[in-house]
Amino acid sequence: MDDHGLRVHDSILGLLSDADNPTPLVRLNRVTPFRHTQVYGKLEWYNPFGAVKDRVAANLVADGEARQTVREKQKLVEPTSGNTGMALAMIANARGYSLTTPLSSEIPLEKRTMLRFFGADVMELADTLCPAPGAPEGAIATAMEIGERPDFHMLNQYVNEANPEAHYKTTGPEIWRQTRGKVTHFVAGLGTCGTITGTGRFLKEQGDEVQVLGVHPSEGHDIPGVRSLRQLQQTKLFFPDEYDGLVEVSNQEAFELCLRLNREESLVAGPSSAMALAGAFKLVPDEPGNVVVVIFPDNAFKYASSVVKHLPGLAAQEAKPAAPARNPLLDTMVENVRGNPDLTIDVESAHAQLRNGKPFVIDVRPRKQFEEAHVPGAVNRPLAELPENHAGLPEDRDAPILSVCQRGNASLSGLLFLKSLGYRNVRSVTGGTLAWREKGFATESGAESD
Repeated sequence: MDDHGLRVHDSILGLLSDADNPTPLVRLNRVTPFRHTQVYGKLEWYNPFGAVKDRVAANLVADGEARQTVREKQKLVEPTSGNTGMALAMIANARGYSLTTPLSSEIPLEKRTMLRFFGADVMELADTLCPAPGAPEGAIATAMEIGERPDFHMLNQYVNEANPEAHYKTTGPEIWRQTRGKVTHFVAGLGTCGTITGTGRFLKEQGDEVQVLGVHPSEGHDIPGVRSLRQLQQTKLFFPDEYDGLVEVSNQEAFELCLRLNREESLVAGPSSAMALAGAFKLVPDEPGNVVVVIFPDNAFKYASSVVKHLPGLAAQEAKPAAPARNPLLDTMVENVRGNPDLTIDVESAHAQLRNGKPFVIDVRPRKQFEEAHVPGAVNRPLAELPENHAGLPEDRDAPILSVCQRGNASLSGLLFLKSLGYRNVRSVTGGTLAWREKGFATESGAESD
């Protein structure tokens, strides 16, 4: 017998949220710019499996069971940016199902690792950060193909009305009850759009004056779990006519506010939470009587590999060997190469070359950096090892070669070394992999393929 008052439950599924067992609503006191408007974060990491998607996963399965599309020992397949997959994996464990999750290799390593840890069969694909419904080679298309097999069933959070229904039945009633009907603005980041659509519909039924506001990232973003405006056009549960406002938030705005939430409010909120809050600050006026509820989808612990890319000084400092003596001649040569149009190439042109031809790409960063994310098809020859490791370099000294590093500095030294070996068509990629990712170009992760 579940007793929410005593927090005693017959199984972990008894912790799933509803109006009688809501996730917390916490007022923000330090990061808000408002004098009159009250802003509350709804802390969805208090769901049993750590995210707002627990609600959706539970309702998708319950709906499938009710319709008898999900049966005993069912094999489930679902494309995911992480949180839905993790919740489905745990619910599948509890209900005796199995789960296959095609997903982008751009998803933070922490999420991909935990999905495997939870028991999901993870298929990593060269898809964008959030699966794009129209991409024929992407995670959604792969899941749909698997879902056509007779022994599999795809729940499909991107089109299934059980997704917004989960929020209509739980999130909306919780917020209305927790604010005693005083909520004036509801704000959510946009991903599948189940949260804003389902919650918004419930709140509008209670009082049409409640403003329902959506926040989306900029194109080429690096915020897991949410979609840019272009991607949202392909999402079946995106109903902009039902929302009272939309606004865009940049990578930097989201990650900087994420840091402030953790340090100033002591809330372990992730980057998508901060993105939604930044959008609320842009859309909501500062007026007496305003009560704003912002969905905070999950905590920051899953996003260490993301935040270190956007917030300098957070990466762990590894012990470094004593730096070798500088070579003034080499330093001068590198500086002379920098900016030379015959020896360097910008990331857009490098990307076009990779799409239209097959240049050999050599990544001269340390292996750990290479394995986290690299240009598709690149081979890893760390600069310190390059003089001793020429394996796999093209035999043709006229072959086009791109030298890549993190920012476009070490790759210049790589270029000079390759030139010393007689390669005549080598260019260093200006801005390196950081600029490549900022443009939204696809990357791969993991060790170099044999």
